[in-house]
Amino acid sequence: MPVNLLPLNAAALHSIPGIQLGYAQAGIKKPDRKDVLLITLSENTSVAGVFTLNRFCAAPVQVCKEHLASNTSIRALVINTGNANAGTGETGLQDARKTCQEVAQMMGWQSQQILPFSTGVILEPLPIQKILPVLPQAKSNLVDAGWFDAAHAIMTTDTLPKAYSIQKHIDGTLISMTGMSKGAGMIHPNMATMLGYIGTDVQISPALLQDLTKEVADLSFNAITIDGDTSTNDSFIVMATGKSGLHIQNTQSTSYVEFKAMLLETAQNLAQQIVRDGEGATKFMTVHVKGGKTVDECRLVGEAISHSPLVKTAFFASDPNLGRILAAIGYAGITDLDVSHVQLYLGDVWVAKNGGRNPDYLEADGQRVMKESEILITVELGRGVIERTMWTCDFSQEYVSINADYRS
Repeated sequence: MPVNLLPLNAAALHSIPGIQLGYAQAGIKKPDRKDVLLITLSENTSVAGVFTLNRFCAAPVQVCKEHLASNTSIRALVINTGNANAGTGETGLQDARKTCQEVAQMMGWQSQQILPFSTGVILEPLPIQKILPVLPQAKSNLVDAGWFDAAHAIMTTDTLPKAYSIQKHIDGTLISMTGMSKGAGMIHPNMATMLGYIGTDVQISPALLQDLTKEVADLSFNAITIDGDTSTNDSFIVMATGKSGLHIQNTQSTSYVEFKAMLLETAQNLAQQIVRDGEGATKFMTVHVKGGKTVDECRLVGEAISHSPLVKTAFFASDPNLGRILAAIGYAGITDLDVSHVQLYLGDVWVAKNGGRNPDYLEADGQRVMKESEILITVELGRGVIERTMWTCDFSQEYVSINADYRS
């Protein structure tokens, strides 16, 4: 069961003027499930994207990058689940481009105005013969209030759909923002660790939105890990239609600061939902690293703790074998770390003091915290004032079972 992740409420998801969503059922992996999604955008929508750094990046990721770089106005996204179209060579690229061409012809646009996305099994040909015939079905299902069904349509091993929606007044204008994400396994920060889509009705230039999207991704989707595996298909897309009338012109404006906070809130919520629904997860852990000299060294320590199998299995068992955390800090990669300045806290319990076991620490106190479903791990490096937060989950036997049976 997901860790404190509630079922999605369709009524809580705001429509975004200028964005419509429609699903179809292609039977790519399983019959009678939503597995193809079409998202259309009004003219002059700004679109920004950040993608996986995996060198085996999927064909749709390559095509997305090409189309975004063409400086053509993006008008639609097409997403399929059940097949990643990764490790498929030139045929996979042709299939991704063919999907864009079919959507473009159906909608009366250019193929460069379409962004394709896929998620699912790697190294298997994209069943394009199933996808293309249902595209008209997705078009006929296009609606403004389509986020609930869309969140279902992008799921793979997720147990629940993931979406988040907020409205706030910025400079006297009501701004809407709705996003969705998918992911439960093959999650490790290296941009962007999953599929994520956020829509909003502000007006902002593509260049400014691209810079902001990368910055927000580093503090949200690049700050989570489930199993240490970076997928071939990771993509994070932000779409700004401009329909609210609020124009964000530069980074110095108060409207930019408020919009950035709004986008970060949405992205972090979606990223944390992925961790809460981690395959086989029973615990949600926040890893807060403080007192670093640089962001990079705080990130190194946070990642070392967050994706250590020994740490994660100990938390699943509620076994306060917390020396595993100290070991992870030690091998994280800070070559000049003075461990005598390191402090470790588990919730409200001071575990390690000045690099060694706190004389007042009792194992019963550590176990008490580890039995909780939400756990805070705090590391003080004693080197500076920089800090970084990451989110992860535990490892259970169910994680092994899910991934052993994934293609069945």
